[in-house]
Amino acid sequence: MGDISCSNGISNGNGVHGKELPLNGYRKSCWYEEEIEENLRWSFALNSILHTGATQYQDIALLDTKPFGKALVIDGKLQSAETDEFIYHESLVHPALLHHSNPRTIFIMGGGEGSTAREILRHKTVEKVIMCDIDEEVVDFCKSYLIVNREAFCDPRLDLIINDARAELESREEVYDVIIGDLADPIEGGPCYKLYTKSFYEFTVKPRLSQGGIFVTQAGPAGIFSHTEVFSCIYNTLRQVFKYVVPYSAHIPSFADTWGWVMASDSPFVPNADELDLRMKHKIKGENRYLDGKTFSSASTLSKAVRNSLDNETHVYTEGTARFIYGHGSAYKNNHG
Repeated sequence: MGDISCSNGISNGNGVHGKELPLNGYRKSCWYEEEIEENLRWSFALNSILHTGATQYQDIALLDTKPFGKALVIDGKLQSAETDEFIYHESLVHPALLHHSNPRTIFIMGGGEGSTAREILRHKTVEKVIMCDIDEEVVDFCKSYLIVNREAFCDPRLDLIINDARAELESREEVYDVIIGDLADPIEGGPCYKLYTKSFYEFTVKPRLSQGGIFVTQAGPAGIFSHTEVFSCIYNTLRQVFKYVVPYSAHIPSFADTWGWVMASDSPFVPNADELDLRMKHKIKGENRYLDGKTFSSASTLSKAVRNSLDNETHVYTEGTARFIYGHGSAYKNNHG
């Protein structure tokens, strides 16, 4: 994971990795720090470190943070935080399910923490959800620690499969109304980058969509500077495979950036903001905290600079020409304040 630093006082200005001087009377404090870019780091205070460990596939940590509550960190990248994960998961799930006229069968690639399944299962039309995650230890970990999703894991409509999403989709004959990519970011050396490629979208995802089916994926940072990492080329890659492609974004406070998603289909996205609100009223149990029709209209209206980048993007994501988001975390402790 990213750096965890603990200090017993205030730096004297000359502290380097554990050489700072603790001062009596000051409380010990711990901070989580993640390197977002080469010259930019994001840091926040911790109440405690609830768990750290390593699975066969990735490093995992659960932190109790002061500003964002419980936070799940995988391979040095913050995946979700208690106070604002609803922004990410409502944005990932509801636009696709609401643009589909009658979503009954859903396939989730990844989604091990259970939040994506939780949001899908709020839709009254949904009859079956396949959640396919490669890392059983992460799923079990989230079942144990993320209380907010326990009801979703117990829902009889949810079928949890531990497998590689690509292998699972290729082994199945049934088709799905919506396929959702809730995968880890494409990190160099990580397990997921092959699931952002043109060949995967064209030969694995698209054949498993029903008539009028919709695919949506999280697509990495989408900020004014960060969108060129992977967001723009994921968008352009999907344009090579589907007739209709809609990029959209939202600010996630705990990510310290705007985040992006891309929705794609061979059927046009017809509903306007009012129609989306009407569908929410009749099809979703409970109220969304973040997303409504106007919010989605705003989210899918990107800034001039980002629109221009997406319009001019020529890179197509393949295994041989993959792009990655910055960094790959490692777990260690130090004492710089």
